[in-house]
Amino acid sequence: MHAGGLVQGVRAYGLIAGMWIRSTMTYRASFVLTTVGSLVVTGLDFVGIVLMFSHVDVLAGYVLAEVALLYGLSMLSFGTADLVLGSMDRLGRRVRDGTLDTLLVRPVPVLAQVAADRFALRRVARLLQGLVVLCWALVSLDVDWTPLKLLLMPVTVVSGAAVFCAVFVAGAAFQFVAQDASEVQNAFTYGGQTLLQYPPTVFAQELVRGVTFVLPLAFVNWVPASYVLGRPYPLGLPEWAAFVSPVVAAVCCALAGVAWRAGLRSYRSTGS
Repeated sequence: MHAGGLVQGVRAYGLIAGMWIRSTMTYRASFVLTTVGSLVVTGLDFVGIVLMFSHVDVLAGYVLAEVALLYGLSMLSFGTADLVLGSMDRLGRRVRDGTLDTLLVRPVPVLAQVAADRFALRRVARLLQGLVVLCWALVSLDVDWTPLKLLLMPVTVVSGAAVFCAVFVAGAAFQFVAQDASEVQNAFTYGGQTLLQYPPTVFAQELVRGVTFVLPLAFVNWVPASYVLGRPYPLGLPEWAAFVSPVVAAVCCALAGVAWRAGLRSYRSTGS
């Protein structure tokens, strides 16, 4: 996508998302209640982890603060992507009922329209919860914080969010073909985030290889966190692997862009 198209897409996204935000804020009490409800529901994930650690001191060699670091990084990255692109799983429904045609005739990038459709500000609850857990983990960890480790934290979050955004877009592109594949998409987005909440030492080596070399979710938190915590890297990766998350994110976004354009070109209207 050329620079002009990118600027147009970002502007269109902002306008559409702003429209939905204004609509949401018309009913402020409802927004507050749904946001608090979402915060409570997502918070139960970490409560479950805390309860588990009330019975054990370590989980696969990781203490609670270390697991909280993994949890906070993955939740903050995923929460950002979910807030920005969480509506992408609605694409299959648009393909099935033919309402995608309406978006195609507008002089605005289709991706921006689909991504901002029914923008749900309540999803900020997931992002806030991840931020709280991450801050607690950073304060609680007994880590020798060097400038490089401190810099790695925001870089990891931004890169992880980009990786999850790429997964959202690629999953939406798949729905051009499958049309009813939102659950498949959710398996890689919501399921991937749940997987990353726990240490890589919990899982079989085959699964760790899959989320490192096939769908590189390991670079969202496992690999960078291993450097910060001074732990062995998954699969014996070299030490410099902790710093390639931005490169991995860029490659994932590029591939997702290719998949999206291919899916959009393959789309055939329902004719209704």
